[in-house]
Amino acid sequence: MTTAKDIIEYMESLYNEKQRKVLMGFFKTGKGEYGEGDEFLGIKVPQTREVVKVAKDTPLSEIPELLMNHWHEVRLCGWLLLVDKFERLATKRLINNPDAILQRDEIVMLYLKYAEQANNWDLVDMSAPKIIGHWLSLPTNLGGKAIGLHQAYKQQTLDNLANSTCLWKQRISMVSTWKTSQQGDPSWCLRYAEKHLHHPHDLMHKAVGWMLREMGKRVSMDQLRDFLEQHAHDMPRTALRYAIEKMSDGERKKWMGK
Repeated sequence: MTTAKDIIEYMESLYNEKQRKVLMGFFKTGKGEYGEGDEFLGIKVPQTREVVKVAKDTPLSEIPELLMNHWHEVRLCGWLLLVDKFERLATKRLINNPDAILQRDEIVMLYLKYAEQANNWDLVDMSAPKIIGHWLSLPTNLGGKAIGLHQAYKQQTLDNLANSTCLWKQRISMVSTWKTSQQGDPSWCLRYAEKHLHHPHDLMHKAVGWMLREMGKRVSMDQLRDFLEQHAHDMPRTALRYAIEKMSDGERKKWMGK
């Protein structure tokens, strides 16, 4: 399977009505819900990952057809194929390889072009940290020749996502910081947690709290505490609960009391 047509036909053959109904409820596809109108085949994530293994050599030019497909699982397959391609180009041996840099940049640009097609939280969470988040710490040719311009371009890219009116682009900007925190850099998480701190949607409250928790765990609990000292009194309760989840019972009560 190396064409979008073959992948779609195969995935449609896995249609499971019982599982489809479960997924439609889980991903809030009802009228007025965040996933309104999303259509599911009823394929579980491990099955989709098996398709990705078989189809990993699908050309990049075929991926947009998957990302634009009306089936949720087909779009997920497209995003996971991009993740697989990006990760194979970001191994230690290839980090500074000029051809690998060009190909990674191409994947990033394709990701950004179709970002609105990552239109549910699972599509964002399984792709954004491993592509956009990883790219933030890698060499790139995007933004100009000078290193300083590269960093400015990366920040502007995330700012554009954060400032979008699209919920899913906003979530991409926040969840991408999972990777930078894993690599010991708290600055991205702190910047976008502050930007999204008073977002009206519960999905963003969860994302902010989750990323703050990961930053504290991976980088510095003291930096998490510093952030909470400034913001715990007026941040959404859901975000706060997620952020302090790994703290002791006593400390959690202290923060919730603020």
